[in-house]
Amino acid sequence: MFNTKIPIGDFMEEVIDWMTKNFSGFFTAVKGALSGIIDGGSWLLMAIPVAVFIVGAIFLAWWISGKGMAVFTGIGLFLIYNLGLWEKTMLTLALVSAATLIALLLGLPLGILMSKSNTANKIVRPILDFMQTMPAFVYLIPAVYFFDLGTVPGAVATIIFAMPPIVRLTNLGIRQVPADVVEAARSFGSTPAQLLFKVQIPLAVPTMMAGLNQTIMLSLSMVVISAMIGADGLGKTVYEGITQMKMGKGFEGGLAVVIMAMLLDRITQSLGAAQNKSGRVLIKALLNKHSRNKTT
Repeated sequence: MFNTKIPIGDFMEEVIDWMTKNFSGFFTAVKGALSGIIDGGSWLLMAIPVAVFIVGAIFLAWWISGKGMAVFTGIGLFLIYNLGLWEKTMLTLALVSAATLIALLLGLPLGILMSKSNTANKIVRPILDFMQTMPAFVYLIPAVYFFDLGTVPGAVATIIFAMPPIVRLTNLGIRQVPADVVEAARSFGSTPAQLLFKVQIPLAVPTMMAGLNQTIMLSLSMVVISAMIGADGLGKTVYEGITQMKMGKGFEGGLAVVIMAMLLDRITQSLGAAQNKSGRVLIKALLNKHSRNKTT
C-alpha cells in the first residue's frame, strides 16, 4: 500500500531543467551582474595598499568598538598578511560583502512587508524555515545548473542561505515596537510612511543589526562550502587543505576565516549600540567637555 514512492525528486529535476531552458537569458544576466559586483569589489579591495587598509581597519574598529578591538584588528590583519593569505582574504571579503548587500536589499523590504501584513507573514515564514533548515550543500546543485561553476553560484547559494535572519529580525524588530509609541505617533498625524521610517525602523535598529550580524556570519560559514563549486577565496585554501590532506594549509585558511568572522562580528555588534570606550563616544565626550568649558 505504501510502496509507491512520491516522485518529489523527479519533479524537482524537471523543474530545474525547465527553468534552465526557459530562463537562460535571465540567469546569464544575473551571472554577469553578480560577477561584475564581486570582481569590482575584489579589485577595489586589492587596489588599496595593505598598510593603508590595515590602518583604516584599525581606526574603524577603534571608532566603532574601542581600543581593544582596534588592537585585535591590527594583529589579526597583520597575521593574515604574514601568512600570505591577503589576496584570498580580499576575495572572500568581496564575496561576503556582495552576498550580504544583496541579502539586505531583498530581505529588508520583505521583513517590512511581513511586519505590516499577517497574511504575508504566514506565507513567507514557512519559506524562510525551508531556506534556513535545508542543508547548505543542497543549494549548490541548482546554483551550478543555473550559473555553472565559479564564484557566482557560490554567491547565489550564500545569499539564499544567509538571507532568512535579516528578514526574520526586521519583521520581529518592527512588530516589537511598543503599541503606545505607535499610537502616539498616529495621534500626532504621522502618515504610514512617516510612522515606518521615523518611528518603527529607528526603534527596531538594534534588532535589525542583530539580523545583519547573523547574515554576515552565515555568509562566512558558506565560504568553505562554496569552494566545492569553484568559488575562490579562503574557502578554496581550506578546501585544498582538506582534499590534499595538508593540515597546515587548511588550518591557516581556517584561522584567517576565524579572524575575519570575529572582526565582522564584533564591529557589526557594536554598530547597534554605542560602546562606552569607542572612539566616537570618547570624541563626543571631549567635544561636549570643550563646549562646556567655553561657555563657562
